[in-house]
Amino acid sequence: PVRLGGVDALAVAAVSPALMPLPTPGDDTSDQRRFDLFAPDAVFLNPAARQALSAAGAPTDTVRLQRGLGFADLRVAGTVNAPGAPLLVMDIAAVQALMDRVGSVSRIDLRLRPGTDVQTLLRELALPPQVIAQPPGQAGERADNLSRAYRVNLTVLALVALFTGGFLVFSVLSLSVARRQQQIALLGVLGLSAHERLRLVLAESALLGLLGSAMGVALGTGLAALALRLLGGDLGGGYFSGVAPTLHWSTPAALLYGTLGVVAALAGGWWPARAAAAMAPALALKGLGPTGPRGRGHHRVALAVMLLALGLAWAPPVAGIPLAAYVSVGLLLLGGIAALPLAVGALLDRLAPRVAGHALALLAVERSRRLRDTAAVATSGVVASLALSVALTVMVASFRDSVTQWLDGVLPAQLYVRSGGSGPGEGQTLPPDFVAAVRAVPGVARADPLRASTVLMDPAQPAVTLLARPLAHNDTAEPGQRLPLVGMAHTPPASAGVVPVYVSEAMVDLHGARPGGWLDALTPAFARAPAGSRFFVAGVWRDYARQHGSVVMDLSDYQRLSGDTRINDLALHLAPGAEEDAVREAIRTLAQTSGAQDLIEFASAGQIRAISLRIFDRSFAVTYWLQAVAIGIGLFGVAASFSAQVL
Repeated sequence: PVRLGGVDALAVAAVSPALMPLPTPGDDTSDQRRFDLFAPDAVFLNPAARQALSAAGAPTDTVRLQRGLGFADLRVAGTVNAPGAPLLVMDIAAVQALMDRVGSVSRIDLRLRPGTDVQTLLRELALPPQVIAQPPGQAGERADNLSRAYRVNLTVLALVALFTGGFLVFSVLSLSVARRQQQIALLGVLGLSAHERLRLVLAESALLGLLGSAMGVALGTGLAALALRLLGGDLGGGYFSGVAPTLHWSTPAALLYGTLGVVAALAGGWWPARAAAAMAPALALKGLGPTGPRGRGHHRVALAVMLLALGLAWAPPVAGIPLAAYVSVGLLLLGGIAALPLAVGALLDRLAPRVAGHALALLAVERSRRLRDTAAVATSGVVASLALSVALTVMVASFRDSVTQWLDGVLPAQLYVRSGGSGPGEGQTLPPDFVAAVRAVPGVARADPLRASTVLMDPAQPAVTLLARPLAHNDTAEPGQRLPLVGMAHTPPASAGVVPVYVSEAMVDLHGARPGGWLDALTPAFARAPAGSRFFVAGVWRDYARQHGSVVMDLSDYQRLSGDTRINDLALHLAPGAEEDAVREAIRTLAQTSGAQDLIEFASAGQIRAISLRIFDRSFAVTYWLQAVAIGIGLFGVAASFSAQVL
């Protein structure tokens, strides 16, 4: 689908020059060309729209636009210089007549005089409640907020991968110190102090971290460029088809992550460095004595860290991001690692009597008991990587199961019909006579209509999807008339003008719509509603498809308050024994009588479920790669740690 906009050609040049229609020069008189700005059959294309027509092999002098279940043929009269996605521009009155929206205006653009105070102007304008004023950049901020949660989660997962990378450095340097024990001991005998041995190993850690971070930033940049080229900005999800984003390089971000890589390497090398510093050179030259420092007070550190993690779990979010919760999970992992010596000691103390009669097992158990800190540290890499893998597996599996159950609840009908290219807030709807004809198709037991539109309730938040569909407020309702509610439904007050609505979980977080309360922010969307009409939040329903929030109300209430009788979708409940393919062909034949057989779309519940789960799996594919990386790091850490112990 492309965007079709209507402008006032007499005013748009002074306000939004990029939207000014520019007639194509020709042999006609200039006056005739200028009248194309107001012609009902003239359309102007931006460069992206012209390129799309050329790529499709279509003629560039005419355009055929879908209008409901029909077509409108327009002639291309010129261009507009608007950048971005494909855009078609016409005279606003022509668009209103073409799309049956006479008298409807979506937006008014204002260019202010220099020095104008915005707040003073808004007070003087005294805008009605259904009109929201906002600066141009606010729409971009809302779009950025849509992907913020996904970006934050990916950043946290990247930091966890960096955390497990610290254990990889620890394993490598532990093995290196063990292999060079006699060389380091010889340096100690020749006069290298313990502090200097500590700095020697830390310098190696810093060098490894610097080289690894430089290579990691370069490799990560290359992988990002390759992913954008092959998969697009949505990682292959299909949300932004036709858009080819460019790589956004940030030098400060690269330096920050490079620094974090060096810090992770230094943290991973701290324990081997302490082992080198604590080494007794004379004993080490003879292969005697422990090769690492002994920890003290692990149980106190573990307890303190876990208590702090518990407290942070209840901390409120910062700017809508649960930063304290992320820190809490990290501290919980650190606390578990710090408690490993206690757990290892308790386990081995109970295991020792059982292996007293077996020499090989006795040697292994007694070494781990005497050097439980070393055994615990060797296990820490496994704990970190396995914790990440298990957490990701449980999270993705439980979320996928919830989505599957949700799809079963929101897809009660066997077949769904809609106008091709339609969507929330767009102009493609099903004509009333077509809806009536579909209801009479043999095999259709019930047809539930759906009207979807968008409502901007808060300028700082993305638009909310308003869904109007037949609802029943009792337990004996048909499955298609029920919603997958979270908790119990609330009975609305028995007062005139009270309209029950159901909000999604995102509405509770973003707009404070509490069950049992009032949603007065929805009132401005119904300018024609009778005085005293109020919207009562009767319940919260689970909606995984719209992260910016959605509101569901009964279709009869919506049509009564708005006067809008248009329909976007039809959910068809088939009669017992009816064949889905036969019903589909009958509806296609209906559309063929008006030449609209290619303008309707069908989807069965099974198809929608399969597509939804495929999108889900693709969106979370990165977590499986992270699991593989974490398991690989854990296995390598085990090999390196026990190789060091053997040496």
